[in-house]
Amino acid sequence: MKNLFKVALVAVFMLATAGFAKAQTKIGYIDFNGVIEAMPDLKPIQTQLQTYQKTFIDQSQSMQAEFQKKGEAYEKGRQSMTDAARTAAESELQDMQKRIQDYNRNAEQQVQAKSSELFKPLSDKVKTAINAVAKEKGYTYVLDSTTTGLIVSPAGDDLMPAVKVKLGIK
Repeated sequence: MKNLFKVALVAVFMLATAGFAKAQTKIGYIDFNGVIEAMPDLKPIQTQLQTYQKTFIDQSQSMQAEFQKKGEAYEKGRQSMTDAARTAAESELQDMQKRIQDYNRNAEQQVQAKSSELFKPLSDKVKTAINAVAKEKGYTYVLDSTTTGLIVSPAGDDLMPAVKVKLGIK
């Protein structure tokens, strides 16, 4: 009988603790990209990234123009070429096309890496502000509303205004 009473007492205690823990969970949300877009630090980063990207675009366009010119020359002189010369020219054009594709792929990877490098401090700054606001307001979880696609969300749980104030954004 005493064991049954102890088991019942432990079960009641566990249920009460679980209910208390559940009552303490607060969930907020924020449009993370919206905060980033509202930051004044964003414009110089975008300008720097566009300048970096333009160097690759210029080189790619130069390579494309050279490929175009050689392709047109090949088309004009193809009839008068020997089989060996035609094969060599076609091989050269295929190699050029492959180099252009490789260059573009590599350029895209480098631009992506540079983008991550440039945006990381800004992203970290926003995350720090979100964590601070969540802690101040007692939120256990904060969801990014751009990725979750919240359908119903109470205005009181939107942390955007508080985070903007924390970051000094109007």
